Amino acid sequence: MDRLDAMRMFVRVVEVNSFNKAAEGMSLPPSTVTRAVKELEAHIGVRLLQRTTRRLSLTPDGTIYYGHCRRLLDELDEVEASFPGNSGQPRGKLRVDMTPSFARNFVIPSVRQFLDRYPDVQMAVTVSDRPVDLVQEGIDCVIRAGQPEDSTSLVARQIASFGWMVAAAPSYIEQYGTPKTLEDLQHHVSVGYLLGRTGRAMDWVFNDGNTTVSVPMKSRLSSNDTSTYVQAGLQGLGLICTAAYLVRPHVQSGALVQLLADYSSPRVPVSVMYPQNRHLSPTVRAFIDWIGELMAESSPN
Repeated sequence: MDRLDAMRMFVRVVEVNSFNKAAEGMSLPPSTVTRAVKELEAHIGVRLLQRTTRRLSLTPDGTIYYGHCRRLLDELDEVEASFPGNSGQPRGKLRVDMTPSFARNFVIPSVRQFLDRYPDVQMAVTVSDRPVDLVQEGIDCVIRAGQPEDSTSLVARQIASFGWMVAAAPSYIEQYGTPKTLEDLQHHVSVGYLLGRTGRAMDWVFNDGNTTVSVPMKSRLSSNDTSTYVQAGLQGLGLICTAAYLVRPHVQSGALVQLLADYSSPRVPVSVMYPQNRHLSPTVRAFIDWIGELMAESSPN
C-alpha cells in the first residue's frame, strides 16, 4: 500500500462522504478505494470511519487523523506548487460555503475574475446560513456575516464589514410618507426579517452617540430569506433595512429610495472561517486574499 495515495483516498472519501463518489472522482475502481482505507485503518490500528447503509461518519480518531492528513497533503501541495515548473499557481478543487444573498449579489457576479486568474482551480459554491461542519461536509472555508462565535476548532479572519440602509419603494412613500426621524418609524410598517435561530423579527439598530438604539418595527409580512425580503420592499409592502450593498443598485435605479441617511447603524463584520488544525493550501489562501481584495474595492458600506 502506498500510504500517501491511501491518505489521499481517505481524505477524498471524507470530503464527498462516499466511497463510490471518491472512486469516481479519482478515476479508480471503488474496490481500490475501499481496500486502501481498510489497509490504512489496519496500519494505524484504529477505525477511521463508521459505515452504515445510509451514511459515513468519522470516528473521533478519524477526525484527528483526517485533520493531520489534510495538513500534510496541503503542505505537500504547497511545496510542489512553489517550484518554478508549477509557477506557484493554486490548483485543484475549492469548496466554499456562503449565505445565498452574499453568493448571488456579491461573489458570483465577480467570480470570473478569480477563475480567470487561477485557471487550474475548480470551485464549488454551496449556499446556506446554518452552522457547517467543515470536516464532515468537505468544505474548505465558509464566509459569514456577523460577529463570529468563539470556537476552538475554527479560525475566523475578518475580511470586511458593511453597513445597513433603510429604504422603501416610491409607491410606499407615496402612500405612507417619508420617515425623517427614528421616532417617525413607530408610524410606519416594515417588512419583517425573521432571525433563523429564534424565528422572531429582527429589531432595527441605530447608533446614537456612544450608544445604540434598538427599534422594534411593526410588520404585516415577514420572511427569513434575504432576496424575498428585498423583493417585498420593492413591491412597496413596507420599509426594509438590510445590507447596503444589497439595495444600493435598486436605489441607483430609482426602484428604492434611501431613507434616514443621517442615521448610521453598527457595522457588521464579514469573516472567512476555516478549520484551526488545517494548514491553508495555496488555493484556499488565494481565494481568501481575492475575496478580501474584492470587498475592499467594492467598499460595501
